[in-house]
Amino acid sequence: MRIVLLGPPGAGKGTQAMEIVKKFGIPHISTGEILREQVASGSALGLKVKATLDAGELVSDEVIMEVIEERLKRPDCAKGYLLDGVPRTVRQAEILAGILEKTDTELTAVVQISVPEQVLMERIRHRGLTSGSNRSDDTAAVAANRLQVYWAQTAPVATYYRDRGSLKEVDGVGTVQEVSERIFKAVGR
Repeated sequence: MRIVLLGPPGAGKGTQAMEIVKKFGIPHISTGEILREQVASGSALGLKVKATLDAGELVSDEVIMEVIEERLKRPDCAKGYLLDGVPRTVRQAEILAGILEKTDTELTAVVQISVPEQVLMERIRHRGLTSGSNRSDDTAAVAANRLQVYWAQTAPVATYYRDRGSLKEVDGVGTVQEVSERIFKAVGR
């Protein structure tokens, strides 16, 4: 199972990622986590990432995908993986296609969790107010900005996969179990 999980902030990607990796026994590959891991490793690639982050710059699509490619070569990815937070741009999706082509593999599914924007805003506000969350991205203003960035930069990734016939859209409104079942059905399991 090689799955890409897409969806806007507040769609429940983190929760569903946990359900997917539990069901299929595959590693959850999160961009932020592997970038931190690379920096901590002290490798040449890690030093390149660290220099970029230390300069307050965004890590380029090419460097992010270099980190992803290195991660996908590890033995735990042999039976599959869940990519979460990547590809974030169409360029990253194109680079991922090249990585998959080199290894003569393809994605099992690209799943987009779709949730109306009003519901997304309410979920994020609720998460911030009731869970005692101190996440800096749980305020309404920050959430609105994150959604704008998502629609401008990441939503075109869904179009990229839709145009190639590999996008599975899943209704993200409902209980965790209901959404999980829709995802499992979409990936054919």
